[in-house]
Amino acid sequence: MNPQLRQFEKESKLEIFGLGAKRHIWEAALEKYAELIVKECILTIQMGITRDGHNTEQYLRSVKHIKQIREHFGVEE
Repeated sequence: MNPQLRQFEKESKLEIFGLGAKRHIWEAALEKYAELIVKECILTIQMGITRDGHNTEQYLRSVKHIKQIREHFGVEE
C-alpha cells in the first residue's frame, strides 16, 4: 500500500488489527477505495482545464499538478 494511503488509514482510525490471513483483503479494498477518490479528484481537475483551452498557463500548471498527484498517491492513468 502506498505510504501516504497507509498514513491516511492510521489517521482515520481505519487500521484493523487481528485480521490475520484476511488482512490483505482489507488492505486491497481500502487501497482501491482511496484510488477511486484520487481518480475522481483528478477527473474534476481535468474537466476544468479542458474548458480553459490547451497550452494556456493554467492548463500546463494543472497538467503538472495532476502528474504530481498521481505520483504522490501511486495512481496509474
